Amino acid sequence: MNGQDIDAASNREAHSPRLAQTALLTALAMLAFAGNSLLCRFALKETAIDAASFASLRLVSGALALALIVRLRHGGNATRAGDWRAALALFGYAASFSYAYASLPAGTGALILFGAVQVTMITHGLLKGERLGLLQMAGFVAACGGLTALMLPGVHAPSLSASILMAGAGVAWGVYSLRGRGSTNPLAANAGNFGRASVLTLVLSGMLWRFAEFDAPGVASAIVSGALTSGVGYAIWYTALRALSATQAAVVQLTVPVIAALGGVGLLGETLTLRLVVTSIIVLGGVAAVVGGAARRLEAA
Repeated sequence: MNGQDIDAASNREAHSPRLAQTALLTALAMLAFAGNSLLCRFALKETAIDAASFASLRLVSGALALALIVRLRHGGNATRAGDWRAALALFGYAASFSYAYASLPAGTGALILFGAVQVTMITHGLLKGERLGLLQMAGFVAACGGLTALMLPGVHAPSLSASILMAGAGVAWGVYSLRGRGSTNPLAANAGNFGRASVLTLVLSGMLWRFAEFDAPGVASAIVSGALTSGVGYAIWYTALRALSATQAAVVQLTVPVIAALGGVGLLGETLTLRLVVTSIIVLGGVAAVVGGAARRLEAA
């Protein structure tokens, strides 16, 4: 074995643990994101907590968890990062997400949410002058059509009002993601935005106080959703993102609706309908075509 072979073998040995670590962190992050859907659906279906209280407890506990993580990692003040516009988008996402899951199954909600996020971000790119190839445009149309088909009236159609709310949550999350793309410290920015959004959601809870309901399982679900699957989940995701391309990051998030749907069937006793399966294939396949086309263009450039 010559020197070059030895160096190549050494590089592979050093690279393998990093790949395994990235794969593990990515899998944990996707489980956390799906967990948010399952926890919210469980809380609003099986416990007494109301949607506004769930959203408030989720954002407050998430803000505290993220602030602690930022302080432990960097020793800084998380409240100085972020901005109110991003916080408003985060508030819109969290509030709409909670109210939508009062009626939507976990898998359906996750599909509408992540489909709307991707459509929002793709549309933003188009408005900024990005151009799609024929396959990408077909994928974009298919994704939009699949989401529309899922929400159309029918035997197994989800609640239209809840679907619109979840689509709005996806748009808000897409806007929030776009605003955070240029952040030099995304973890600190998220902590600051969660803190600001907590103020907004507490105002909402105060306005709706007479409708507030609590019980121990509902409160626990909201706190776990905020501190663990949101706060710690986002911290894990941002660590994994350092080793992922933008395309890989976009594609891997397409697994979340699938995980949420399977979790809803296995843990919450929900039904996996043919309508959801077919529209999932159309939406996720369409988004994958857009993202994959973008990746091939970058490689060819």
